[in-house]
Amino acid sequence: MPDLTTMRNIGAEMSRKLTAVGLDSPEKLREAGAKDAFFRLKTLYPNVCLVHLYVLEGAIRDVEYNRLPDGVREDLKAFSDYLKGKGGPNP
Repeated sequence: MPDLTTMRNIGAEMSRKLTAVGLDSPEKLREAGAKDAFFRLKTLYPNVCLVHLYVLEGAIRDVEYNRLPDGVREDLKAFSDYLKGKGGPNP
């Protein structure tokens, strides 16, 4: 089974955290999606931030997290804001 660190943007620490929330392979991360993975991380590690969400989406798309399309970044920001209680209905 491939290791999470084989994915773009995922280092040892993020791999450890993802494994702790039940996402221990690239396949499981892709299946869960960035938003679900971020929600799981946020539950166990409240200090994860929006950049972590971008990192997860970038890993799934196999692009650098700072190269995500603007529309994707806006959607992920809205989701993060929703989790913080700053947004409207769940995006």
